[in-house]
Amino acid sequence: MSWGAISEMGPVSIRTSNLEQSVFDATQILGLRETKRTDGVSYLAAADVHHELTYVESDVDGLEALGLIAANGDALRDIRRRVEDEGFLVVSEKPTGEGVEDGFTFIGPEGFAFEISLGLQKAGIAPKGFGPNRYGHFNFHPQDHYGMVQFLTKVLDFRISDVIGTGGSRGYFLRCNTEHHGIAVLQGRGTFHHHAWEVQGVSDLTKAGDRLHALGRELLWGPVRHGAGNNIACYYKEHSGNVVELYTDIEQIYDDNREPVVWEDGEVWWNQWNDYLPEGFRALGLAPTPSKYRQNTLLVGGR
Repeated sequence: MSWGAISEMGPVSIRTSNLEQSVFDATQILGLRETKRTDGVSYLAAADVHHELTYVESDVDGLEALGLIAANGDALRDIRRRVEDEGFLVVSEKPTGEGVEDGFTFIGPEGFAFEISLGLQKAGIAPKGFGPNRYGHFNFHPQDHYGMVQFLTKVLDFRISDVIGTGGSRGYFLRCNTEHHGIAVLQGRGTFHHHAWEVQGVSDLTKAGDRLHALGRELLWGPVRHGAGNNIACYYKEHSGNVVELYTDIEQIYDDNREPVVWEDGEVWWNQWNDYLPEGFRALGLAPTPSKYRQNTLLVGGR
């Protein structure tokens, strides 16, 4: 069930300076399938779709684009009109990769690229041996986090599920369907922090820890029980420097009129079990990938 023009989260695209290592992390640690590789682009998925994550071979590590799926053709055209009305720069009038029937890409606030798609193709390949059920959400840290929330609600129809704190550095968890959040917005350095994947249960989190340990690596944090969203989660860092989250048991919201839950200043929303947060955790992540199209001074309205 979707609430508006966006029905679900779409593929995330990341530029990587070591394509083979990034694909190794995605397949051997996270448990995705590589559905196709062509021209320096690896397409990966957990669910039965063409892709939910792409790695683009590059000389830099960075965020290429954030994907969202339009509810239908009318919704896709409506979002396109809103983007134009707000003055954001459209950089592609068609899908930039394979496996998508229709879509367009534009540069949103602070240089983040958003690809709005329709008709993500099925993969039609054999099931994987282990890994998550599907891609679920992303978390990023724009400098003007309030402006980003205005953009997400006004242009892309997201609803606010939780508000973190009451001061100038508050955060927001937003949804486009019944899942508590598809996007989390916390104030930061203008970076993308993590992409998150739903697993079947807590044992899948411990198995991910086992796989990391066998490779001489480790979890950054978790398992923890978040307050906002109520999900149990763990985190690790992939080759690109980005963070990956595995989660289960997230809150479902079936009332579109549900008022946002407000976490007052000082309330421990990040972990119900204790107040521990790893030092430097929020400093991790990727900047939007520089290109001739990006205008880092763009704010909401884009004018």
